[in-house]
Amino acid sequence: MLRDEINQSLKGAMKAQDKLRLGTLRLVNAAIKDRDIEARGHGKDPLSDDELLGLLTKMIKQREESAKVYEEAGRADLATQEREEIVVIQSFLPTQMTEAEAQAAIAAVIAEIDAHGLKDMGRTMAALKERHTGVMDFGKASGTVKALLTA
Repeated sequence: MLRDEINQSLKGAMKAQDKLRLGTLRLVNAAIKDRDIEARGHGKDPLSDDELLGLLTKMIKQREESAKVYEEAGRADLATQEREEIVVIQSFLPTQMTEAEAQAAIAAVIAEIDAHGLKDMGRTMAALKERHTGVMDFGKASGTVKALLTA
């Protein structure tokens, strides 16, 4: 379903001659096709919507890092372009959890899987990724998980 939404948006960008959106969506489609080919090579099905959300999140993180590097190098024009691409990609992601919602979800998972100590961090993160892909920033969540498991 997410694939269809991206393709419809791509067609709309073509008709509207929105070059930024069109270019970004073409990059997204290329990344999806690459991952589908890779999955097929391992005998798996094409990416599910949850896996697509993970891919889009990864693409956003890559662009954030690139924008930071461009800014440090004094290339504000390229940093701006990366940030504009982030906005286009984010339009396909569900609304991100607030910090309070993320902490509540993490605490619930820790209680549910009966995690104690850092040895259970991997299990906790796996459960969070399974349930909250696309709506939780796992980079920030890992710090919260670590703090809760060591408390």
